[in-house]
Amino acid sequence: MSMRSEVVTGASGWLGARLVRALTQGLPDVPSLKEKNESRLVRCLVRSGTDRSTLKTIAGKIELIEGDLTNPGSLDGLFNGLDGAAVFHCAGVIHPRKRAREFFAVNVEGTRNILEAAIKARASRFIHVSSISPMGFNSSRGRPFDESSPYDPHGNYGKSKKLAEEIVNSAGGSGKIEVVIARGPWFYGPGQPSRQTRFFTMIRDGVVPVTGSGENLRSMVYVDNLCQGLLLCEKAPEARGRTYWFADSKPYTMNQIINTIERVMEKDFSIPVAHRRKRLPAIAGEIALALDDVIQGLGFYQPELHVLSEMNKNIVCSIAQAEKELGYRPAVALEEGMRRSIKWLLDKGIKI
Repeated sequence: MSMRSEVVTGASGWLGARLVRALTQGLPDVPSLKEKNESRLVRCLVRSGTDRSTLKTIAGKIELIEGDLTNPGSLDGLFNGLDGAAVFHCAGVIHPRKRAREFFAVNVEGTRNILEAAIKARASRFIHVSSISPMGFNSSRGRPFDESSPYDPHGNYGKSKKLAEEIVNSAGGSGKIEVVIARGPWFYGPGQPSRQTRFFTMIRDGVVPVTGSGENLRSMVYVDNLCQGLLLCEKAPEARGRTYWFADSKPYTMNQIINTIERVMEKDFSIPVAHRRKRLPAIAGEIALALDDVIQGLGFYQPELHVLSEMNKNIVCSIAQAEKELGYRPAVALEEGMRRSIKWLLDKGIKI
C-alpha cells in the first residue's frame, strides 16, 4: 500500500530534526506551509549512539531506522515498503573530531551510497543539502554568490561538499532520479549544538574574537527558513535539476550578529553581558587561514582555527532565484531567530 512518504538522513541532527518537525507539524511562520500533516510517513536514518530524544517528541508517523552512510549494507532496509519517497539528504560532517578524511568518507562516499540506494528504490526526488563552503569567500563585499558562481572551495569541508554536489548532479543529469541542490550558509535557531552555545557564551563573557573591523558581511539562515526552502524543493516541479540558495532576506555584519545576540540576552532574558570583544588585527584571519590550510593538508582538523580563519571574510549569497522560482520568503530574521534560540536553550535548562 503506497502512501506519501519522505526519507530524512541525519534526522537526529540539528537541521534533520527541525525538518522532520516541519514535515509533520508544518511551519507556523509560513502561511502556505503551516498545515500539519501527521498522516505522512517520515522515515529517519539515524546513526548508532545518536540522541533521538527530540525526534521522539514529534507527533506523526515517524520511523527511526539505524544505519551508517559509510556502510552501504546498513541502508538496505531504509526504503522497504516505500513507494516514490522523496529523500532529504541532511546528513554530513561539518566539524570532524580530528581527521579531515571524515569529510570525504561521509560527505562524499556517504552521499554516493545514499543516492545509489535512493535510485535503486525509485525515489521520486533527492534533495541534497549543501553549503556555502564549496564557493569559498566572496571576491568583494558587493558580489554575493549566486547559482552561476564558480566553485572555489574553502578547506576540506568545502572540497567534500563540492564533490558531493557533482555526484548528485551527475545522477540527475543521467535521468536516473530527480535531484535538487539546496545550499545554506551559517544557520542558527532552536536545537543548536554545543558549538553554537559556546559562541553565545563567548559573547556573554566578552571574549568573542573580532578580526579587523567586524564590518565584513555574512549570510545566515534561521533553521526554519532553511526548512521552508527544503519543503519548496520537494513541492515545486520546476525545481528539478536546479540549485538554490536559501538564507535570511539580507546578510549581517559580524558586528550586527554579536550586537544582536548581546541585546537579546540582556533585554529579553536579563542575562548580564560584558559588552567587550577580543579585538584582533585583520591579519590574524589570514594567518589562521594559512595555518588551517597546512593542518588540513596534513589530514588533520582544528575547529577553532578554521572558524577564526573565516571571521574576517565576506561570505554572502543571493536568494533571488529561490524567491523568483519557488516563492521562497524567509519569515524569521536575526533578532527573532536569536530570541527563539536562547529561549530554547533556557527551556532545556542549558545555561548560557
